[in-house]
Amino acid sequence: MKKQAIKYSPEVIERAVRMVFESKDQYESQWAAIISIAGKNGCTAETLRRWVRQHERDTGQRPGATTVEQQRGKELEREVRELRKANEILRLASAFFA
Repeated sequence: MKKQAIKYSPEVIERAVRMVFESKDQYESQWAAIISIAGKNGCTAETLRRWVRQHERDTGQRPGATTVEQQRGKELEREVRELRKANEILRLASAFFA
């Protein structure tokens, strides 16, 4: 079974990511900083790593889809699903009345 995801506030996420970037010189690698800071913020190292990677994509430091682009993609996928359902309903209604 899948664990229920814990929702962290944007402030907690922002603070944890900022801490990683501010303390990167104090650790031998970014991963070491992530492990240390994750324990202090009550999240797993993998969760914090994903937040850091997304922040890097959002600021242009790393290639990939930004948060805005990901949200837009989800919205478009939802819209396509709704339109396909509407088209199917119209197709069935058309066949019924024809």
